Amino acid sequence: MTDAVDAETTPTPRRKPKPEVTTLNGRTMKPSTLMMGHGYDPTLSEGSLKPPIFLTSTFAFESAAAGKRHFEGITGQRPGGAEGLVYSRFNGPNQEILEDRLAIWDGAEDALCFSSGMTAICVLMMTYCSAGDVIVHSGPLYAASEGFVAKVLSRFGVTYVDFPAGATRDELDAVLAKAKAQAAESGGKVAMIYLESPGNPTNALVDVEAVRDARDAALDPETTPIAIDNTFLGPLWQRPLDNGADIVAYSLTKYVGGHSDLVAGSIAGDKKWMDPVRMLRNTMGGIADPNTAWMLLRSLETVELRMQRAGENAAKVCEFLRNHPKVTGLGYLGFIEDARQQDIYDRHCSGAGSTFSVFIEGGEEACFRFLDALRVAKLAVSLGGTETLASHPASMTHLSVPHGRRQELGITDSLVRISIGIEDADDLIADFEQALAKV
Repeated sequence: MTDAVDAETTPTPRRKPKPEVTTLNGRTMKPSTLMMGHGYDPTLSEGSLKPPIFLTSTFAFESAAAGKRHFEGITGQRPGGAEGLVYSRFNGPNQEILEDRLAIWDGAEDALCFSSGMTAICVLMMTYCSAGDVIVHSGPLYAASEGFVAKVLSRFGVTYVDFPAGATRDELDAVLAKAKAQAAESGGKVAMIYLESPGNPTNALVDVEAVRDARDAALDPETTPIAIDNTFLGPLWQRPLDNGADIVAYSLTKYVGGHSDLVAGSIAGDKKWMDPVRMLRNTMGGIADPNTAWMLLRSLETVELRMQRAGENAAKVCEFLRNHPKVTGLGYLGFIEDARQQDIYDRHCSGAGSTFSVFIEGGEEACFRFLDALRVAKLAVSLGGTETLASHPASMTHLSVPHGRRQELGITDSLVRISIGIEDADDLIADFEQALAKV
């Protein structure tokens, strides 16, 4: 009788996932292969080929001691973080599988997912900035990113120094010297160098290697990270961690999600940079929800195919646009005219992407006529979806940026931002041709 009771009341040990396989016959498997199963063992979920959506707010501990150990990790009383699932504000199966796979694309040690790209960026900046600190950032930035630095962090005593995307090493040295002096005066430090490359919406490139060299010469690389928003080219066409960045950020809403049906964000890098951000995310929330994480896992399986097709389409569309008499310029990385920008592209990028700016003769009125006449492309903000999108940044996404600042950054009333999708390229060309005829 005792044996029977013991058998009924003794918990079955949790099964452990199978060891991950990332190499085969002496070669490292490609991200496109690993997206099909990395981080997930079907035997832990009744043999389900794809991960279920884990809709739960909390997770049962196998013992009280295990619960204590998890919270010791979450609260920082023990290094290493949580060693299991605790509570859905901290982690969850779908989110952890997603983070494992996101890290693969950038060759990162760790990754964190968030409810939006801006949540990722804001929590990142708040983690590393204190009153009196200075952020150094490139320009242009996405308007919400620039606004968070200039209008929100400034309320808490954080200031900034900015520089144009194409800055040379000498210019970067001068910017960092100014930032150090500004930080010393306010009793703080240079907390972070934050980049966006290509810049939104001009596609201006930042020389990440030059930024790294300037940072290493002027500051302690162990305490001042270089973070970069890689949304326009990542994860396929640029790997900034290979060029000297410490942290890479994404709006997963864009190419990674890729179907214009979700909002999410992420950061990736070494654990030493991720762990402090994870602690603040644990406190504030902002982790991606399970359903969104599951949808992103689905999208990661095709992100390479989608981005390749969109990139091929963009090359054909831009070849048409560059010769059109009503087009006065193109901000497309496949047709760079500046020698320094071309040099950065050659060292940092493996593709020109599918989001670009087109300058239309006639300013805002002409741009509005063009946008209103589109029939295949959709008039909407965002980018990186399966469908082609077009918008007018000066009156839409970057309207909050002061007019003078917009002019300084090249975000003029003649600029239309276009994100090419995976439609037939000839249909897109026909759409742009008839829309330009209405200008």
